[in-house]
Amino acid sequence: MTPLRDTGRPDPSDPSDPSDPTGSVGLSGLSGLFDPSGLSDAFDRAAPRYDRLTAVNPGYRADLRRSARRLALPGRGAGLRLLDLGCGTGASTKALLAAAPDAEIVAMDASAGMLARAAAKRWPAGVTFVHAPVERLAEAAVTGPFDAVFAAYLFRNLADPDAGLATARDLLVPGGRLAVHEYTLSGRAAHRAVWRAVCAAVVEPAGALAGDRGLYRYLRRSVLEFDTAGAFAGRVAAAGFRDVRALPMPGWSTGIVHTFVGRAPSVRARTAAGATRTAAR
Repeated sequence: MTPLRDTGRPDPSDPSDPSDPTGSVGLSGLSGLFDPSGLSDAFDRAAPRYDRLTAVNPGYRADLRRSARRLALPGRGAGLRLLDLGCGTGASTKALLAAAPDAEIVAMDASAGMLARAAAKRWPAGVTFVHAPVERLAEAAVTGPFDAVFAAYLFRNLADPDAGLATARDLLVPGGRLAVHEYTLSGRAAHRAVWRAVCAAVVEPAGALAGDRGLYRYLRRSVLEFDTAGAFAGRVAAAGFRDVRALPMPGWSTGIVHTFVGRAPSVRARTAAGATRTAAR
């Protein structure tokens, strides 16, 4: 078991209605369908069943490994410091470790329940888990620089994805690497239809059987409402990343899940951007 670091975040008041048959605790409307604390609470409740449910998704873990490899980290990652943003129960951490087994990895998540499941698994000494939301990493003593940031299924769940991307950028060394693994539809009607069909036939029924129907209804709706792949690639570029590319997945998730890769600005670009901001004041 790997020790946890915790921000000591106070417990939010529980807005749930125990008689709610949908399990849609904390749901608020869409660009926070859950408010941030409600979403973390929902993941806390789903944590004991989460790995079993994701195992129903063919290719879930293989796709994560593919995205981690797309960071193109040198060698076995020796001497590198990597950040896994939104590690959940550790599937993304395991994918990152497979791509860079000799790297130091800091894995964080806002859900205490998910993080406890991750930390309870067997990990090498170089892996550390931290309980903190992206917005409070500094309070949890998560500081850069990192050589690469990996974020799986995170930005769609943030109240402010642009602020999250800025945080990732600022934690990276100049030229450091970013890989975002995310549900982002291509924009084609056929891919939206496949996503709706998969959710109706598999995702939501499985979630309902597990007692987490609200969370998996949120998953369906959040993917439909979030950026298309092209829009999210533009968002990453607007955050200052360069060489941004959106790369598709094979199999049923083609046009539904993408990897977004990019590099943090160089020292020269950061200096120029800082000078521009200063002049604009």
